[in-house]
Amino acid sequence: MITGKTKLLGVIGYPVEHSLSPVMHNAAIKAINDRQNVVDYVYLPFPIKPENLTTAIAGFSAIGIQGFNITIPHKQAILPLLSEVSELAQAVGAVNTVYQTDKGWEGTNTDVAGFLSPLKTYNWDWSQKVALILGNGGASRAVVAGCAQLGCAEIHIIGRSQEKLTAFQQSWINSPLPVNLKIHKWDEISKLISQADLLVHTTPIGMYPNSEQSPVDEKVFDLLSPGAIVYDLIYIPNPTKFLQQALVR
Repeated sequence: MITGKTKLLGVIGYPVEHSLSPVMHNAAIKAINDRQNVVDYVYLPFPIKPENLTTAIAGFSAIGIQGFNITIPHKQAILPLLSEVSELAQAVGAVNTVYQTDKGWEGTNTDVAGFLSPLKTYNWDWSQKVALILGNGGASRAVVAGCAQLGCAEIHIIGRSQEKLTAFQQSWINSPLPVNLKIHKWDEISKLISQADLLVHTTPIGMYPNSEQSPVDEKVFDLLSPGAIVYDLIYIPNPTKFLQQALVR
């Protein structure tokens, strides 16, 4: 039961209706309470447009929200609104988890660990592997950091704007992570995909409700190495059109 004493948690993004975070977190809260009845929290989705982010975070402070997760498109924009940022989040340049402390909002990044978790089940020598990442937004930063931690021989980023690609590449120059990053325009994907041992999609293309969309033409997968891993950060729908194309290949 939600009362005036119930503490608030949530997830922010735009859009946010696709997120399974409320389902998962509220189920976890219920499971804890079924055993101990000690956690009076509720986890809510908050659709926040980019232009309203600053106002929303100030409002969160005013009403006493305890913490929140962050999805597209706020993972980088949130940084200047935080009092403290963890070393990992600073290295990545993106935040996906924020919580309230005595000093204000503190941000960290759990996306890197989440991205790496399934890849660590492969007994690969990653120092011999090439990663090809589609997209250069906030979500892709955790993927780059993860690939660097794996020790990938090369990390290639594909994007649509040369200006944004260059800025993305330069943002890693002083990173403590060993990032060997190469940038390419989107129309170069056909030339690069045959080199990829790991192909990761990080853009919102294909996310619910636009489930029939894919970031690439299905013919591109004909050039992909049979042993390559195809990875999509989108989890609704499951599988995405992107992964369906890879499965057919």
